Amino acid sequence: MSAPRERRIALPQGDLAALTWGDPAAPPLVALHGWLDNAASFALLAPLLAERHHVIALDLPGHGASAHVAPGAHYHYVDYVRTVLAALDAQDLAHCTLLGHSLGAGIAALVAAAAPQRINRLFLIEGLGPLADDGSRTLERYRNALAKPVADGKGLRTFASIDQAVSARTMATGLRAELARPIVERGLRQAAEGWQWRSDPRLARASAIRLAESQVRALLAGIAAPTALLLATPATPYLPSALMQARAACVARITVDTLAGGHHLQLEHPAAVAQWLMGT
Repeated sequence: MSAPRERRIALPQGDLAALTWGDPAAPPLVALHGWLDNAASFALLAPLLAERHHVIALDLPGHGASAHVAPGAHYHYVDYVRTVLAALDAQDLAHCTLLGHSLGAGIAALVAAAAPQRINRLFLIEGLGPLADDGSRTLERYRNALAKPVADGKGLRTFASIDQAVSARTMATGLRAELARPIVERGLRQAAEGWQWRSDPRLARASAIRLAESQVRALLAGIAAPTALLLATPATPYLPSALMQARAACVARITVDTLAGGHHLQLEHPAAVAQWLMGT
C-alpha cells in the first residue's frame, strides 16, 4: 500500500495541510473528511483510488495539521466552502472529482452547488448537505451558542500515550482501534506532559444559526455533477432514511446506495467503498 505524501497549501485565511496519493498527472480527486477527523480518514481508501486518481485529502481548517481560524472567528459551512474553493485555486485545479465523508460530504455538496462547472463528479459518504433547522429549537440553540464562552484551548485533555488516545477515540465513536489509529496519530501533538488533540477546541462549539431545511434543499438543487451517495445500514441516527431520500430527490443526477456498517464506511470497508466509487 503506497505511503502518502505531505502537502502544505498556502491560503490567505491560513495554511492547509493535505495528504496525497498517486501520480500528480492523474485526474485529481479532492477528499474532505468528517468533523474532528482529518485527512488520515482516507488512509485505507486513498491507496485503492490512486490507481486512477491523484488523491488530495485535505485537513479542513482547525483539523489535523491545518491552521486554526483567527482568534475570535468561528467555523461555518460557507467558510469551509470558500476555503475548499481557494484550495482548488491554489493548486490550479480548474476541475476535479470531489469526495466527502460526513461533515466533508456536506461541504462537498455545497462546493458542487457553488461552482458546478468545476466538479466533474461528486461522491458522498454518509452525508448530503449540512445539518438543518426545522425551527423547533432555533431560539434555544441561538441563545445557548451565544451565551457560552468561546473555548480557548485551556484545560485540553492530556493522554499519557497514543494508545490511550486511541482508546478514548474508540470509546467515543465505536471505531475499532486499528481503524481509529491513523486519524488519532495525525490528530495529536506532543506536549510536555503527554499528548493532546491539536484540533481547534472551537470546533466543538454549537452553531448559533443553521440553514433551514428548505434552504438546504434549494442549494442541493444547484448540484449539476453526476452524484453518488453511499449510506450506512442501519442508518446513522442524524441521517434518517426519509430525510436522505428527500434530499437526494433534489439532486438531478444522483444514485443512492447502502452498505452495512458504521458511520466511517471508508475505514471499515475500504475495498467495497473503492469498488462503489470506481464502478459508479
